[in-house]
Amino acid sequence: MTPPNKYIKEVVKEGKRVRWPSREQLWPAIAVVIVIAIFGAVFLAAEDLTAASIISQIKNAFGGK
Repeated sequence: MTPPNKYIKEVVKEGKRVRWPSREQLWPAIAVVIVIAIFGAVFLAAEDLTAASIISQIKNAFGGK
């Protein structure tokens, strides 16, 4: 088993090797993530409302309240 200090040192060493994106590259990526999250939220909300409407209609068709 690797000692904790050695593990932490190796993680820091790998972190320094990573090519991190610049601020100019990061903002468009953040925008894409936000747009996709909003699209997903709207899609799921519409799907939920549709399912609720269908279930309500089925309940009414079979004499439910």
